[in-house]
Amino acid sequence: MANNRYTFNTLEDLQVRKGELQDEIQKANETIGKLWGELFVVKKAGTKGELITSIVSKSITAFDAFMLVRKLIKQYGHLFTKKKK
Repeated sequence: MANNRYTFNTLEDLQVRKGELQDEIQKANETIGKLWGELFVVKKAGTKGELITSIVSKSITAFDAFMLVRKLIKQYGHLFTKKKK
């Protein structure tokens, strides 16, 4: 939904507003890029206990994903096989 609180009487008014919007979009893009980069930063384990905890957690996640895929293939695998003639 557009917010029509601006009135444009001349082409210059429109160009000024376009510039403002481009600046806003650029700032938002930089903020999103910064947040996206922070989202996928790998955290370093400080101690051996944290390292082991991280390894166990990732292993459990991988095993859980494997079991989920196996279950889905078992239930819905017939959708992806070729039909026999």
